[in-house]
Amino acid sequence: MSSEKFDLVIIGSGPAGYVAAVRAAQLGKKTACVERSELGGICLNWGCIPTKALISDAHLMHQLQHVAPHYGIKADVGGLDWSKVVDRSRQVTHTMSKGIEFLFKKNKVTRFTGSAYIAKPNLVEVKDAAGKTTANLETDHILVCTGARSRELPGIKCDGKQIITSREAMVLPKIPKRMIIIGAGAIGVEFSYIYHAFGTQITLIEMQPTILPIEDAESSARVEAIFKKRGIEVRTGTKTEGVQAGSDGVKVVVSAGGKQETLSADVVLVAVGVTGNTENLFSPAAMPDIDRGAIKVDKSFRTRIPSIYAAGDVIGPPWLAHVASMEATIAVERMFGASDREMDYSVVPGCTYCAPQVASVGLTEKQCRDKGLEIKIGKFNFAANGKAQALGEIDGFGKLIFDAKYGELLGAHIVGPEATEILSEMVLAKRLEATQKEIATTIHAHPTLSEVLMDAAQAVDGGAHA
Repeated sequence: MSSEKFDLVIIGSGPAGYVAAVRAAQLGKKTACVERSELGGICLNWGCIPTKALISDAHLMHQLQHVAPHYGIKADVGGLDWSKVVDRSRQVTHTMSKGIEFLFKKNKVTRFTGSAYIAKPNLVEVKDAAGKTTANLETDHILVCTGARSRELPGIKCDGKQIITSREAMVLPKIPKRMIIIGAGAIGVEFSYIYHAFGTQITLIEMQPTILPIEDAESSARVEAIFKKRGIEVRTGTKTEGVQAGSDGVKVVVSAGGKQETLSADVVLVAVGVTGNTENLFSPAAMPDIDRGAIKVDKSFRTRIPSIYAAGDVIGPPWLAHVASMEATIAVERMFGASDREMDYSVVPGCTYCAPQVASVGLTEKQCRDKGLEIKIGKFNFAANGKAQALGEIDGFGKLIFDAKYGELLGAHIVGPEATEILSEMVLAKRLEATQKEIATTIHAHPTLSEVLMDAAQAVDGGAHA
């Protein structure tokens, strides 16, 4: 059994863990990272990255079947090799994981393979699959970046075959004929799009009144209308009462408006959120405060134990990879006195990668009105955008919300092609407290999709060119 001393031991190598490890090493700190599985964590191996590969393939299938004929292109899409689709997504993750391995070697980050156990505030034990301790890591600081896992509904046990989580959804052995998806947040909506594009009959169930409930109401309504038009059955305001798997498929009991109904499918995907990975991690002597699966931290991401920090999904929402990376970076910089900056959650980008894409930053219209803010709104449709017309992707809009008195950007909401890419301009604009006039008078390249944002800003005063 080995024993070493480090400045920082990081537990987990996802978007929080590996970014923190590299940053600490750049600051000249002797750094170790403990990871029990593949480098990159859930996001890289079973979340953000592989799902985007599947979405890319799904979008190509959708284009060939429904868009190409309008381009004058006849494409015979007679078959689908699902195993190759899955294999490509897995190869993408393998490539990215190897990239993190290279970064660790380049920056002299020491990797330990196994499960971490924080025995004392300054001691991390590394254990193998049998529970045997293989290394003792003494350290000045510990950063917990263990991420989160799919949350199960009470009374509903996922079996990985008929009742599945997003992890199994990425590697199903075959395309199911019928799938019920419980939960219409970003994960549920993305998998609805993926499997529908490959021919699965989808029923999307959401307990809240709208799909994508954290998005602006207009964005949610537009995506729901598009999904329904394509043949996806969307049931909002519907509660899942029970799920039962059997030899003839899966039965799902739902209720809405005081009435119960039983739905049938081959596979049920439960996508109702996540909960932090904190089990079997802390000894009583090193136990931080944990509330509903989330580790409690201060603005430096320090727990109540002075030497133990935490960042990423394990500290709670928003459960986003880019948030995790920034939290972990700030944690390391504050830990070692490299900066005193704080996390600004008011400029967190939100992205859903269906088609059309959904992207947002800042306040929704409802949030503004609930706060009693006086606002002005500008909106511009992609149907009036030259680049969108050329691409044949005209569904959606750009919607900008400004403070009525000073013109400051309060929120940006985009539904449309490459929405997640062009959002970055609005994230920067909000961070710099840009105004409606500044956005409206900034020259945008023509023809580009980003012109929708300039035109939305101009539309506040009736000045859009359409």
